[in-house]
Amino acid sequence: MLVDLTVKEFLNKVAGSDPVPGGGSVAALNGAIASALTAMVANLTLGKKDYELHEELMRHISEVALQQKEWFVLDVDCDSEAYNDVFACFKMPKATEEEKAVRSAAIQEATKHAALVPMQVARNAYKLMTIIMDVARLGNRNAVTDACVAMISARAAVLGALLNVRINLGSLKDKEFVAQLQQEADELGQLACAKEKELLEAINQELKV
Repeated sequence: MLVDLTVKEFLNKVAGSDPVPGGGSVAALNGAIASALTAMVANLTLGKKDYELHEELMRHISEVALQQKEWFVLDVDCDSEAYNDVFACFKMPKATEEEKAVRSAAIQEATKHAALVPMQVARNAYKLMTIIMDVARLGNRNAVTDACVAMISARAAVLGALLNVRINLGSLKDKEFVAQLQQEADELGQLACAKEKELLEAINQELKV
């Protein structure tokens, strides 16, 4: 599994000539990084003086972020597996009309799945951004920039995953499915950019000397 590689091994694999792991897996990894940083900021707030009022919230944020991290870690491999499944369908026999029909249907179903995997990554990453907003505003001020890096990573996860959604939608014949995911992708992308901008503007203002 990709997630069992060391950081150096994973980066070398990304840098290689194989198409996987690619942008989709990296988007999921960005989500995992964002989740880990979110949990760290929450944990750095727990038990600290002047933050007692938010103790319960920070504990909840830590738990949710760690659960999100596990989902993103799974998606690092899921995205690459989805790509491989599509590629495998293209290798199916197509000597007869029946084989062509079976192959075409298989490609369409595998491509739908390949669009849905990064779509879920984008959904989860955007949900995480709301949590990051809370931990950045109410968490340990000494770790506020870590929360900002989490936000940037989460936004990258959203936008990167959505690009992988869109490239798969271009190959699908189910127009209703395509329109539905395209609309959701457009909305999520705009919301993610707006949320990141809101936080970074506020924290940059706070950090001015």
